[in-house]
Amino acid sequence: MADTFQLEIVTPEKKVVDTAAEEVQIPGKNGYLGILPGHAPLITELAVGEITFRTSNSTETLAVAWGFAEVLPDKVTILAETAERPAEIDVERARKAKARADERLTSGDTNVDVDRALDSLHRAESRLEVAAKSR
Repeated sequence: MADTFQLEIVTPEKKVVDTAAEEVQIPGKNGYLGILPGHAPLITELAVGEITFRTSNSTETLAVAWGFAEVLPDKVTILAETAERPAEIDVERARKAKARADERLTSGDTNVDVDRALDSLHRAESRLEVAAKSR
């Protein structure tokens, strides 16, 4: 069995990652999945969260939001709506988004789309966590 698999992370705008990886952790819709070389094939929906992957000489983290992942024994392809490296995250913008989502959720306004506000909150929190790990 191989020691690595090909990892591709793609957004509608660009290919974010294309490398040989030893391990990847992805935020599946029902919780995080750990993938190693030779993993059984599967397709899963992505949630908001962070992807962590290990190559032969480093461990990297990205903030991701929504999409799908296809896992094959020798390749993992992640199609994400967004995927950001820590250096690409606008921390101030993420803080403001978190504050707006918190405000909506605690306002008591019955017209607030709670699911959308929760999605915004989780995305902002994920972005802030990933950004903090690189500083």
